[in-house]
This record gives sequence, C-alpha cells and structure tokens, in this order.
Amino acid sequence: MVIQKPLDQCHIAIEGAIGVGKTTLTHKLAERFHANTLLEDVDDNPFIELFYQDPSRHAMSVQLSFLFSRLKQWQSLQQPNLFTQGLISDYIFAKDRLFANINLSDEELILYEQVAALACTDIAKPDLVIYLQSDSNVVMQRIRQRNLRMEHGLSEDYLHKVIEAYEQFFFRYQDTPLLVVQTDHLNFSARDEDVDALLVRIQNMRSNTEFWAECIVS
Repeated sequence: MVIQKPLDQCHIAIEGAIGVGKTTLTHKLAERFHANTLLEDVDDNPFIELFYQDPSRHAMSVQLSFLFSRLKQWQSLQQPNLFTQGLISDYIFAKDRLFANINLSDEELILYEQVAALACTDIAKPDLVIYLQSDSNVVMQRIRQRNLRMEHGLSEDYLHKVIEAYEQFFFRYQDTPLLVVQTDHLNFSARDEDVDALLVRIQNMRSNTEFWAECIVS
C-alpha cells in the first residue's frame, strides 16, 4: 500500500466540487476509524449566500472569510495528534487558492495572494486525498435535493467552472497520494458496502495517483 501507516492513524482528506458528498463520506470514514473530523465552516461564512446572488460584488469578502476561517481551523489542530490519531477532513487547505482563481478578478487575486502569503504558515499535508468526481448534472441534482437556502442562487454555469477547476487542479496534483473516485453510481450515505469497497480500494493502492470507477449494484 502507498500509505505508510495504518489508516486509522492517517489524515485522510476528502475533496470535490460543491454537493458531491464530501461531508457525508467524511463522517462515514470517521465512524469507521473512530477518528476526529475537520469540517469546512461553510454555514458560518456570512458572505456565501450574498456571493451566490451577486458574485462580482462579494467575491473578495467570501474568499477572505474562507481563508481566515480555514487558517484558524488548521492552526488550532494539535500537530502531534495529527500523526498518532486519525483525522478525516472534508477539504484540503489548497482549495482556498483554487476558488480564489475562479472567483477573483486579476487585481483582487494579487491582493488575495499578498494577504495569503502573510497569513499562512506551514500546513501539514494529508496522508491521502480522495477526490470525489461526478458529472455536473448529477451534482446539481444532489444540490437541489438537499435544498439549502444559501445555495438557491448557485448557477449551473458557476458549478461547471468549479468542476472544471477541480479537474485541472487534480490532473496536475502530486503533493500526496491521490485516489480519484467516480461517484455517479456510488452512494456512501445509504450503502455501507460502497464504503467497504472504497476502503479495500485504498488498501490496494500501489501508485501515488489512482482512479476508481467501480459500480456497485444494490
């Protein structure tokens, strides 16, 4: 296996576009490994709903709010525990720059980069990143089904941009072991056997970047 320590002692980060199921899988894996969780504070961002309604006006506000929220979370971690007790997170810190590149104008991005360079200290990398990949139509359907008020203004065009940005980011990603999981026919929330199969797939990883698209029929 590519990962050099027991899975229940690892930091496993779940990533993917809005609505792809990151938090659901985070909780499932945390239950399996009796691990701590690190969850993105989307609901606490006072600008996210305004951003979906008027992106150009509120992009910088939402971006800086996320940056400092994520930074505060990571700095609050007890770093020694990160290597002795399992941690499952529903994001990686690098996603902040990914969204900054999508949302900010060139001038705003320059200012953001200056702030981020001053604020960010060394962030421990995960032992494994699981990138949940899904078709944009499937993701939009999931978003509509969960019917969160703050996401009512989220457009299909913006979702396409986010998914494309993730695809490009993880196409070049080499920082940690990476498992790309195609989720259109998986249901980690309702089917424990899908979670079982994912864990087997992780344990069978033999290279730093691998892809899994197995379809499990209930």
